[in-house]
Amino acid sequence: MKRFFKGRFVQQFLPFIMVVIGGSFVIREFIGLKYKYPKITSHDLDVEIKKQGIEMKKPRTLEEEYKLIKTLDIDNWENIRISRPWDESNVNN
Repeated sequence: MKRFFKGRFVQQFLPFIMVVIGGSFVIREFIGLKYKYPKITSHDLDVEIKKQGIEMKKPRTLEEEYKLIKTLDIDNWENIRISRPWDESNVNN
C-alpha cells in the first residue's frame, strides 16, 4: 500500500486531474451565479444627473475641437521654470 501512495501517478497525476476537473465545477458554479442573479436595477445616468441639477456639456465633434485648437496661439509662449522641492539651488539664490 505504501508503494502505491509513493508512486508517480498518485503524487503527480491524480492531484493534477483533481484540480482540473474540480476547477471546472467551481467555475461553473460562479458563472451560474452571474445568470441566476442578474443586475435587476438599471439606472439612466442622464436622468439622475439632471435631478441633481448638473448640466452636461453638449458633445463636440472632432472638427469642432480642431477649430477650437486652431484658434489658440501656440507660437508665442514663454518657458517658465518653477521651483522644485529637490532643486536647492533656487532657494539659495
